[in-house]
Amino acid sequence: MGEWVTLDTHHGPVRAWQAEPDGKPRGGLVVIQEIFGANAHIREVAEGFAAKGYAVLAPSFFDLVDGPAADPDTLPYDPDGVKRGLERVTTLGVEKALEVVRAAASRLAPAGRVGTVGYCWGGSIALLAALRLGLPSVSYYGARNVQFLDETAKAPVMFHFGAQDRSIPPEAIKAHREKLPQMATFVYPADHAFNRNVGHAYDPDSAALALERTLDFFAEHLG
Repeated sequence: MGEWVTLDTHHGPVRAWQAEPDGKPRGGLVVIQEIFGANAHIREVAEGFAAKGYAVLAPSFFDLVDGPAADPDTLPYDPDGVKRGLERVTTLGVEKALEVVRAAASRLAPAGRVGTVGYCWGGSIALLAALRLGLPSVSYYGARNVQFLDETAKAPVMFHFGAQDRSIPPEAIKAHREKLPQMATFVYPADHAFNRNVGHAYDPDSAALALERTLDFFAEHLG
């Protein structure tokens, strides 16, 4: 099991769930949360990547909004949780989020090459980590991606989307393929949040295939 560590950022301390592999790491990986925080599910995702050989940090981004003593498991998967999560990501903003990613990547540098993987809101932050920070990244169903697709990529990025995701219409997925044709874009017969094994949207077959492709991506670009 992992443990909480503290990252120092320009905007204040941020906790991060640290999960270590057995033996020498293949590289480092920043796991970027959904709008619900660095909760038990995200920590489980971090543990899963550590089991595949990566040194992992999953920052609690909302520490910069709620304070580092706040419980990361308080946002429920319901309309109220969505509302509160969206308020927090708006308050946090993109630049502070990227500063947290930068701090986590710096902490992971001794493990080797560092990449990111993000989900939902975190999927769009993962895209920005590739575009602006030069970190190979995998973006799961990032509904805010389109506004950034005209930026020049500094690192490779892979995209995963659900065909039944009403928050990301087909024309948005098409824009990824047109504006970043060199990047792999995959679509699954699933809804938004198909990777999250909590709630109705979980699709184990799509999640397993996306994870297989994600691990192949990181094997190529991180080690």
